[in-house]
Amino acid sequence: MNDKIKFEIEFVIQSSPQMLYQYLATPSGLSEWFADNVNSRGEKFIFIWDGSEEEALLLKRKTDEFVRFAWEENDDDSYFEMKIIVDEITKDVSLFITDFAEDDEVEESKMLWANQVSDLKQVLGSK
Repeated sequence: MNDKIKFEIEFVIQSSPQMLYQYLATPSGLSEWFADNVNSRGEKFIFIWDGSEEEALLLKRKTDEFVRFAWEENDDDSYFEMKIIVDEITKDVSLFITDFAEDDEVEESKMLWANQVSDLKQVLGSK
């Protein structure tokens, strides 16, 4: 079992932290950009893509700041986190993604996130 590599990517998003958070932490928000459909029961979130389901647990969250999930089938300490960062001076809002992938899948994972976040920006009406 290979250890996964942690990677981080940042995207500037023109949105208020409050509005952005709704798209990161709620099933209805996540289903607009992250998956075809998302359901939740308490801390358990079910993400649906093309009819297949993936379950994740909401490990931590702080309103308008971040959410952290772990995929149920993971047998390691990996997670994915979406953090909202506001620049104190410019007030620019960034979405900071932390995720884990196998060594040979890091670039692919980054591209996947870029595509997802591009959808998120469209939903938000952000450039």
